[in-house]
Order: sequence, then C-alpha cells, then structure tokens
Amino acid sequence: MAKKPLGTTAKTGEKCPESGDWEVVGTPSTTAPIAENNTMPPYRDKAVTWKLIRYA
Repeated sequence: MAKKPLGTTAKTGEKCPESGDWEVVGTPSTTAPIAENNTMPPYRDKAVTWKLIRYA
C-alpha cells in the first residue's frame, strides 16, 4: 500500500493514517512521532489538526 503524501492532515480523535513525525498546524505548534492506527492526540488539551512532515 502506498504511503500517504507528506502534508497529509488528520484531526485530534481520528486514526493516524501514516506512521511518522506530525506537526500541529498553527501556533503554538509542536511535533510528535505518531504510529499508524493510533488516535491523533490533542495538544495543550485542545483538538488540533496535525500535518505529516516526515516518514517514520
């Protein structure tokens, strides 16, 4: 199965579509390694959109 393209986004609560390093869209921002099929986490207790920036 093909990898999802870098720049793919997922929201807090969704299943991670691709293992790799994800970055919060907007500010404040952070990065986190998230594995495929894990639930995308909140950041600072808020629902956020994550963007795939690097493959695992």
